Amino acid sequence: MKPRGREAGVTLVEVLIAVTLLSVLSVAMLFAMRIGLNTFGKASAKLMENRRVAGAQRILSQQIEGAIPVTAHCATPPGTPGGTVNFFEGDEQTLRLVSAFSLDGAWRGQPRILEFAVIPGEEARGVRLIVNELPYTGPMSAGARCDAILLDPVTATARPHFRPVVAGPQSLVLADNLAFCRFRFLSQPQPGVPSAWFPEWVPAAWPRAVRIEMAPLKPNPAQLQPISVTVPLRVFRNSQEPYADN
Repeated sequence: MKPRGREAGVTLVEVLIAVTLLSVLSVAMLFAMRIGLNTFGKASAKLMENRRVAGAQRILSQQIEGAIPVTAHCATPPGTPGGTVNFFEGDEQTLRLVSAFSLDGAWRGQPRILEFAVIPGEEARGVRLIVNELPYTGPMSAGARCDAILLDPVTATARPHFRPVVAGPQSLVLADNLAFCRFRFLSQPQPGVPSAWFPEWVPAAWPRAVRIEMAPLKPNPAQLQPISVTVPLRVFRNSQEPYADN
């Protein structure tokens, strides 16, 4: 009779070792997947933020490039001088004009009244640049933004006084978390007088270009940052010349 051999199998210690190794590998794989997903999420967020900044600057340039020389019939109160003036407002914190480019229809849509303004950011942290798009139907619709016509003491030309730009639910934020944002306007060259940048524009004629100077509140070299944008205006019509609105 043959002696009974040792039965094949594994011991409890071997099972515990195998389970422990499997658990360690599973935890390591989960950590690796978590790190990979976090890295992917950060890269995706960075890419989206860069696209947002680049897209906003492109939209801003196209909106200003599409400026149309239109007139506005100011609906002034009774007893105050009224009339038709060149529809353009420009100072350090505000830019108002009519453009052929709109967010709704791009270059194929109807002209829009664009109101750019620099307003405080959330919780008073820095500033932001917004734009309002309003339908343009003619001189009366543009004049509805004007409440008086004043005589400029320097140029002796009629100068419209516009109502303040109001931010609302339809306002689009073009740039946010800015340390500063201001508009500058380049004058047309004159005989013996070179072009110069001004913080405010008297609408006797159209500026040669508009520059939006801005800088981020918290610079981050790893991301695309809002930068100053200079947009040329190809409009050279004097405000006293008639313009036929369609």
